[in-house]
Amino acid sequence: MIDEISNSLGLAPMDEVVEGKVVVDKKSLPATATNVDYADKDYDYARTNFYNIIETGTEALEQMLDVAKASEHPRAYEVVSTIMKTLVDANKDLVTMSEKKKPKETVDGLPMTNNNLFVGSTAELQQLLKDMRKGE
Repeated sequence: MIDEISNSLGLAPMDEVVEGKVVVDKKSLPATATNVDYADKDYDYARTNFYNIIETGTEALEQMLDVAKASEHPRAYEVVSTIMKTLVDANKDLVTMSEKKKPKETVDGLPMTNNNLFVGSTAELQQLLKDMRKGE
């Protein structure tokens, strides 16, 4: 019965149960997606949501601005102001999210190191730099 449920859900069957805890053989788990895949999907999903929210908010702002102009009520203008602030914050969050997603700079396929610490004497450092220049 457990195998039927596992098969219908597309999951690997459980290997054994130890003291009420399930132990799963990691080799039997499907390697269909990695955390990177999920992170990319989450990023795309969040980005799409931001776009939808910003577009919907812009439409709401235009409609509320018409209401505020027609009624000339202070509360209506307060709502317009709140919607504007919310849209600005959403746009900032979208830009921040995109900046965090940028790939890190690399040199020859390796991550770029911005800060290095050399522990040694000046003579050893000069020798190391001299050897590096010869290798190029």
